[in-house]
Amino acid sequence: MKQFFVIILFLSFSDLTFSQIDSAKMFADNIEAKMRYQSGTIKFENGIGSLAVPNDFAYLDPEQAEYVIKDLWGNPKGAGTLGMIVPKDKGVAYGNSWAFIITYDSMGHVKDDDADEIDYDQMLKDLKEDISKESENRVKNGFEKYELIGWAAKPYYDKEKKVLHWAKEIKFGESETNTLNYNIRVLGRKGVLVLNAVASIDQLEEVKKNINPILSSFEYSDGNKYSDFNPSIDEVAAWTIGGLVQEKFLLKLACLPSC
Repeated sequence: MKQFFVIILFLSFSDLTFSQIDSAKMFADNIEAKMRYQSGTIKFENGIGSLAVPNDFAYLDPEQAEYVIKDLWGNPKGAGTLGMIVPKDKGVAYGNSWAFIITYDSMGHVKDDDADEIDYDQMLKDLKEDISKESENRVKNGFEKYELIGWAAKPYYDKEKKVLHWAKEIKFGESETNTLNYNIRVLGRKGVLVLNAVASIDQLEEVKKNINPILSSFEYSDGNKYSDFNPSIDEVAAWTIGGLVQEKFLLKLACLPSC
């Protein structure tokens, strides 16, 4: 029932009666009223760092983020998050909702020596094949099929800031509006902070203009920064920069309730 009301917000109002519109809005309003949005500085429980929530955004803790991703937006259960950042004027239950989902992968220290040598066009072809196979498994588990349309933003690595960006355009099922997954990896001493913006493809420019404020808001704690790497005791990740883009984060893909 929850998914029905949220999905109905994405239908054309011409297809709905006034009663349905009112019911959908009331349901969404009730969801928003129960969300415990936070502001200020958030210290992540795993101790890797902190987030100074930007003024135009609000933070939802891991428990609420999981509810939104799985129960409200209808995605498979993931491996857990550090929470999510939501534009204050969007919320999570309305038709224009989008968010940055935050996770951390303790994969080890990622070497960036290959950053200038990657053929991202060939990588895109490989990813399309991988996602096509993964989609078959998704359908078997009762979820909609999906396909990778292409790069919404070609991968870019900022070697000075140790930040990797890329964005994928994804089609879920028969949805008329494709989903945007804008991926950011902030390299640290022992892993990477993962920021995944889940939005519709027509919100790409809105997401892009908020990348820098979001990145500026996060800071690794002392001892967890990329420069704190100690080759004598720290593990080196199996993945390099190219591997991060190609890595099978497919189970972490999320779609909005319009998918």
